[in-house]
Amino acid sequence: MTKLSTRLFSRPGGWLTGSILAASLGLHPAAAPAQIAVRGDTVYTMAGKPVHDGVILIKGGRIEAVGSSGSLLIPQGYKVVSGKFVTPGLVDAHTVVGLSGIYNVRHDQMQLERSEPIQPELRAVDAYNPRDPLVEYLRGFGITTLNTGHAPGALASGTTIVVKTVGGTVDEALIDGTGMVAFTLGESVQDNFTTPGTSAKAVAMIRGELVKARDYAKRKTAKDPEKRPGPDLRMEMLGRVLRGEVKVLFTAHTAGSIMTALRLREEFGFAMILDGATEAPLVIEQIKKSGVQVILHPTMGRAYGDMKSLSMETAAALKRAGIRFAIQSGFEGYVPKTRIVLFEAAVAAANGLSREAALAAITIDAARIIGVDKRVGSLEAGKDADLVVFDGDPLEYTSHACTVIVNGQVTDDTCK
Repeated sequence: MTKLSTRLFSRPGGWLTGSILAASLGLHPAAAPAQIAVRGDTVYTMAGKPVHDGVILIKGGRIEAVGSSGSLLIPQGYKVVSGKFVTPGLVDAHTVVGLSGIYNVRHDQMQLERSEPIQPELRAVDAYNPRDPLVEYLRGFGITTLNTGHAPGALASGTTIVVKTVGGTVDEALIDGTGMVAFTLGESVQDNFTTPGTSAKAVAMIRGELVKARDYAKRKTAKDPEKRPGPDLRMEMLGRVLRGEVKVLFTAHTAGSIMTALRLREEFGFAMILDGATEAPLVIEQIKKSGVQVILHPTMGRAYGDMKSLSMETAAALKRAGIRFAIQSGFEGYVPKTRIVLFEAAVAAANGLSREAALAAITIDAARIIGVDKRVGSLEAGKDADLVVFDGDPLEYTSHACTVIVNGQVTDDTCK
């Protein structure tokens, strides 16, 4: 087994050790807030230039102050945590963790409902399992925030949620209960459903449901109560999409699918995040003109099917074009079911993307795209105290996440 695969699949004490540690440390809202000072030779605040010999003060679950050791004194009574590099807690902008579990068996695979190809009313909040060992596994590598939920592979598979990687219940983990509605165009839909069988049919089915939702919204405002339609969960959710209350997370990999998604957005006026975007370089000017932001496929994704044109340089191409993007873990069919965004960002940095831009793609830019940047994604006073302390450059695979802090509590303190 290679050094990299050893890091990915082994951890001291077994899968549940961290869960037991987490419980003992009191990772629930009722836990007493800690006072912690984090020191780093280099602190990537992601709110400006890196701070050398930096200090972050944490109190009451939030960041109290950030500065250099020469200007920011550590008060008495603060527990001091030190390391070579410090970053904000990492943000995975698109995953299915918590719906897709670690064991690769039917009972913990809840990320895709295959009974119908269009089900935007399905709620990730009703299926998320915060106690799945895969959540703890990711947190051990510094991932503290997830946009997770229903997977690509259906025309409309359901909603996502934004959660922290702590908490014993979904309510304790939750940041945003209705993140985005996941839509998909491409061959994965045909693989999962008998209908649609072609791309044209797929788009016609989506358009048909959006037209119905628009009509449903009009009829709901009828003066005569007898003419108002009864409750319809699907139409209600699509109505929220059409009103711009909920964004669409549109998975499209080929240039043709990307352009179709942009046309649908133009026709119906919904807010959209482009997801996957394997062939983005072929239509990069059209994406830029649209103003749409991108959650890019995993840099090291497998190049087959709709992703056969994958390139490790796409992140750098998006950056050069001035398109805001994040790098995601996505979904894998093998244990441990997901990738580690830290490693995906590192490969992007080795293929034309600057190191700070790579970190931004899994911290502040990811937080902005999923709409939680007021709380996470950078180290600034008043934000949630989510931090990762590394024993070396975070984008070198020989480095380790040695301390992870979420909501001001040390959740992991073993180098991984």
